[in-house]
Amino acid sequence: MKNIAVTYQSHYGTTKRYAQWIAEALKADLFESQQLTEAQLANYDLIIHGGGLYASSILGTKMLRQYPNQRYLLFTVGLANPETTDYSKILAQNLPATSRQPVKVFHFRGGINYQKLTKRHLLLMKLMKKMSIDHKQPEELTAEDEAFLAGYGGQVDFCDRKSITPLLEFVQQDYA
Repeated sequence: MKNIAVTYQSHYGTTKRYAQWIAEALKADLFESQQLTEAQLANYDLIIHGGGLYASSILGTKMLRQYPNQRYLLFTVGLANPETTDYSKILAQNLPATSRQPVKVFHFRGGINYQKLTKRHLLLMKLMKKMSIDHKQPEELTAEDEAFLAGYGGQVDFCDRKSITPLLEFVQQDYA
């Protein structure tokens, strides 16, 4: 297998957990993206970057645009169910057409612990609830809305090591 680095940027740890699983499975080097230099990344044939999703932002995508010489895969980690979520607007916002694009993007489901959230993130979650759920009648709630409400104010963890399998298979097929 080619020389691979797994990088990540995470506020609360779920993206880091996925990055660790991927690096372990691929026997790749693991780095927190904020601690990397261009010289370090120059040694890798492929970068696999994981960015947590926060208020429609993907953490660490600025780093990817700063180091334009390597091919990269992107994985995101957020609270929403990747099987039912359309990420096209988030990707367009975070990866403008003028910037270098990932070879492929994967989405994984993370978790949340309200006791660990910063005041800013608590406010964002409250605002998100108010804007997207509070105005709905009970019969209008989607499964995703109900899952959001079930975990609201508490702790939920949807992380699943098996969900990285498609990413691993893609890398093993195309970069072995």
